[in-house]
Amino acid sequence: MNAKLETRDAGEAGIRIIPVWDPLVRLIHWSLVTTIVLNGFITDPERKLHEYVGYAALALVILRLVWGLVGPRHARFSAFPPNPIAAMRHIRDTLSRRSSLHLSHNPLGALMVYNIWGTVLLLCATGIMMGTIRFFGVEWVQEVHEAAFTWLMISVGLHLLGVFAETWMSGVPLVRAMVDGRKRVPAGREAE
Repeated sequence: MNAKLETRDAGEAGIRIIPVWDPLVRLIHWSLVTTIVLNGFITDPERKLHEYVGYAALALVILRLVWGLVGPRHARFSAFPPNPIAAMRHIRDTLSRRSSLHLSHNPLGALMVYNIWGTVLLLCATGIMMGTIRFFGVEWVQEVHEAAFTWLMISVGLHLLGVFAETWMSGVPLVRAMVDGRKRVPAGREAE
């Protein structure tokens, strides 16, 4: 795909602004961040608020999965399919400074997004299970819930590291793009 067809001049020398993330994708992203912070560090797991925030996280992931099927081009799963081989190639190309820019998630970022969504779904499923008569007090359910949260924190840390590394190496401010929906691509760089 040729990114030049959808760009506009940024008014900054050598920068192209490319609309990528629609408002719903950004709202879901930052709302999910909020639910993770709330349930991970602020709410008491024994209180109803923790449960309600968990349901909100579940609704956000489900909404994002639906949006991945029916949303605009860059929000669709087809824009960032999970592909471990492409992710390994992306790592190799990045280390050799030959990586290309991606308008949606790069292949490694795509794997991380699917990982985070899956982990949040596992947290929600085990959280719901712990609230049922059948699984209340069942040790393995609580252990899976806690292990999933630990994995989520590791994943979020790796995600942030990847965002900052990709920003530094590509020159594209990714956090800003997730705030305003537009990637600022240095001139002369083609984006996939």
